[in-house]
Amino acid sequence: MSAREELIAKYAADLKDKCGVTPNMDLLTKVTIGCGPSIYNKDSATVAGSQQSELDTVKNNFLIKKLGLKDGPELDAGIDAVIEKYGRSNANKYRAVVYYLLTLHFKKESVYN
Repeated sequence: MSAREELIAKYAADLKDKCGVTPNMDLLTKVTIGCGPSIYNKDSATVAGSQQSELDTVKNNFLIKKLGLKDGPELDAGIDAVIEKYGRSNANKYRAVVYYLLTLHFKKESVYN
């Protein structure tokens, strides 16, 4: 099993155990690949859900640039809903899991087809 496959399995477990979501493994794999090398770096592999600069990065680089959404209050609300679903007290919010949940939240799975 490659390092990426191990991480995808870890993300799938997080989705099931912490978020109550049965992941679409094909989509999860594509989202993970889309994260690039950041998934292998301890700092960039996670999202600091209480840090505004980090949430701004998620909004600008993922929601606006990658998913093609227009900036507005619904983007912040979507990020907030995903952080809530993942669990605010959960220290390790994996970037790939957050991005996967945001992709579902905004119904933008087509971006990865």
